[in-house]
Amino acid sequence: MSMNPPKLSMFQVLACGAAIVTLSMGIRHGFGLWLLPITQEMGWTRQSFALAIAIQNISWGLIGIFAGMVADRFGAFRVLIGGAVLYGLGLAGMALSPTPLLFALTAGVLIGAAQAGTTYAVIYGVLGRQIAPERRSWAMGVAAAAGSFGQFLMVPVEGWLIAGLGWQQALLALSLMVLMIVPLAFGLREPGFKGSAPVQREQTILQALGEAFRYPSFNLLMAGYFVCGFQVVFIGVHMPSYLKDHGLSPQVASYALALIGLFNVVGTYVAGALGQRMPKRHILAFIYFARAVAISIFLVVPLSPLSVYVFSAVMGTLWLSTVPPTNATIAQIFGVQHLSMLGGFVFFSHQIGSFLGVWLGGYLYDATGSYDVVWYIAIALGVFAGLVNLPVKESPIQRAAPQPA
Repeated sequence: MSMNPPKLSMFQVLACGAAIVTLSMGIRHGFGLWLLPITQEMGWTRQSFALAIAIQNISWGLIGIFAGMVADRFGAFRVLIGGAVLYGLGLAGMALSPTPLLFALTAGVLIGAAQAGTTYAVIYGVLGRQIAPERRSWAMGVAAAAGSFGQFLMVPVEGWLIAGLGWQQALLALSLMVLMIVPLAFGLREPGFKGSAPVQREQTILQALGEAFRYPSFNLLMAGYFVCGFQVVFIGVHMPSYLKDHGLSPQVASYALALIGLFNVVGTYVAGALGQRMPKRHILAFIYFARAVAISIFLVVPLSPLSVYVFSAVMGTLWLSTVPPTNATIAQIFGVQHLSMLGGFVFFSHQIGSFLGVWLGGYLYDATGSYDVVWYIAIALGVFAGLVNLPVKESPIQRAAPQPA
């Protein structure tokens, strides 16, 4: 790799990256719509479905670390192609699995690995390398907004596919649709990643990891992202069932998830844009505190379609708006040479939270017949995350001297 390879055009990077995130995250956000159709037809418990999605989140987070390492070393293109193929296979396997074990392996392990190679850590690595620092946070907001638009676009589509084709055929249709990521990946073939020559860096992987984990602000960002995962995945997967348990129609749940996606377009874009103008730690603290308040009000007021839609709009504005300021802070502190890998580690913390949020939702529902305890945990964690983000230091880390590769 040359030291100063030519850059891709910003429009090309944003267009292709945003389209990939739209597909990958859009499909993923609709998985909660399959909980009741699958469990009822297959005779499985909600915990069985929730465990598979929990495994998906852990798989995504763990494999995402290694996907980030490969993308940092050899470029995102190869990782995106592999992730798209795995996604198609995982969705097909999800449709055809006859047992909870096979369902956990396909919907869980396989799709989790696919998401590791087709979502934020990999795409943000490209943005970090190809877009100037003065526009980086904004660009990350655009990409995150695309993922949110994917939720707004794809969740109703998935609901219509289930209603029109049945849940199995709907999954098979999505398995073909997700392969559109393959041609889009060609737009993210970065100059300087030709062949298998290693990228020249000032730090090795181990040096970069040691530096990050010794830096308190990195660990505080990880703690906040854990909470983000717990909250959004619990709500995204279990809210359709929560609403049906309280007598609301499945259409209310579909519209609620779509509203989350629509308002998240605004929230993520604004968070990314504000990250260029104000301390990102303040943006993150506000988001987490506001989530705790929004959930508390949602549980207190009488449940109705209107209250669900208002809650969805508010939570949508706060949904993935943590993603641009968190990743931009990592890039600002440590630079972009290992951005996909470091972003992968922070995201792994997010996915541990996701695992606990979705699994505890199913486990405690089966144990108590209610989601109340998990809602209360989500509120307490929101307050915790708001507090731990306040002391984050965003200035570039001071290194004594360049370290040999």
